Amino acid sequence: MTLSNTERKIIESAIRDIPDFPKEGIVFKDITTLLSDKEAYGVLMNHLYQRYKEYNLDFIAGIDARGFIFGAALAQMLGCGFVPVRKKGKLPYTTISEKYALEYGVDEVEVHIDAFSSVENPRVLLIDDLIATGGTANAAANLVKQAGGECVEACFILGLSFLDGIKKLETKTDVYTLIEMD
Repeated sequence: MTLSNTERKIIESAIRDIPDFPKEGIVFKDITTLLSDKEAYGVLMNHLYQRYKEYNLDFIAGIDARGFIFGAALAQMLGCGFVPVRKKGKLPYTTISEKYALEYGVDEVEVHIDAFSSVENPRVLLIDDLIATGGTANAAANLVKQAGGECVEACFILGLSFLDGIKKLETKTDVYTLIEMD
């Protein structure tokens, strides 16, 4: 299931462009305006519910921090659990972590070691607002597997297809982007 043209227009019109943020030459896609637009957010969440209601998901893993917003709401709608994929040092229990490369350095995400242990052979959807170079998403997909989950798909509201993040992640799991930007 993909977005209809009407759904796409409603969602796209609710996302604000911020030129030269966080640095010159970058056009930041601000989803806070999408979240505050009850029609657009409703269209988005209904679409995600319709797409994933037959996936028999056990968990949704949301990537820090915007993935929490979509992931937790969708988990509640689908009646499954939510697992946060957090930046290093933010989770209170024993964790497993995965490092990934940044433009200038390395960052790290983690999940609780027992994140998916309440279910045998857990089916997990990974979700975030945007995929660009794919570093965080690949690290998160690796964590899902390390924690014993099967990442059945990774979902992103926006995909920057002119970067290679989607292609890299497709080597690990299916990838669904609602809106791809060239």
